[in-house]
Amino acid sequence: MGLFDRVSRVVRSNLNAVVSSAEDPEKILEQTVNDMREDLVQFRQAVAQAIAAQKRLEQQYNQAQTQSSEWYRRAQLALQKGDENLAREALSRKQTFTETANSLKTQLDQSTAQVQTLKRNMLALESKISEAKTKKDMLKARAKSAKATEQLNKALGSVDMTGNVAAFERMEEKVMQMEAQSEAVAELSGSSGSLEAQFASLEAGSDVDSELAALKAQLDPPALEGTPAAPEALPAAETSPVDTPQQQTPVDAELDELRSKLDQI
Repeated sequence: MGLFDRVSRVVRSNLNAVVSSAEDPEKILEQTVNDMREDLVQFRQAVAQAIAAQKRLEQQYNQAQTQSSEWYRRAQLALQKGDENLAREALSRKQTFTETANSLKTQLDQSTAQVQTLKRNMLALESKISEAKTKKDMLKARAKSAKATEQLNKALGSVDMTGNVAAFERMEEKVMQMEAQSEAVAELSGSSGSLEAQFASLEAGSDVDSELAALKAQLDPPALEGTPAAPEALPAAETSPVDTPQQQTPVDAELDELRSKLDQI
């Protein structure tokens, strides 16, 4: 391989790389559809010209046919009138127009076939343009989606996800610690309140006991002081011994038991 070929290949490869990197799919698709539309306009003009030529050939062919028929009629008329030379001349003109008509018929057939081919190609181009417009919109949407995805991936790649996740986990742990501390404070507050209620109950009970003792002292002072009460005057025969113990009621027993409990506190 010569030096010139190698340099040429390098230049072409660099140019292709530059062109490829500069190609924007959205712009290229739009420009391609516009070019196809321009081609369609030129194609329609070519078809219109071919149809016009076909119409002109058809008119010429019809005129030649008409002239050939007319000269044939004149030849018949001249022959009927006995003018054979004039009839021969008319037939000669008729032959000329017949040959012209035959030539025009060949050209007309070719032009008709050409017009039919051009019409089919024009319809195919219109179909391709319609399909290209549909694909263009779809491809442009896909290109935009790809660009957005690429930008999102670049943005995500520039974000320190590890540090953010670690910070999030630290904050979650801190919130859990705050919740546990709040529950502990609430539990301690409840215990302190319960203790205060217990002491308040004890103090209220002591007041009741004191009031009960005072009431009992008012109702039975000698018994509380340990002095026996004076017996009422009874007949001598029915006097009971002094050392006989009195029968204790259930209420007195319960009071004595309560008093002993209080003395033990």
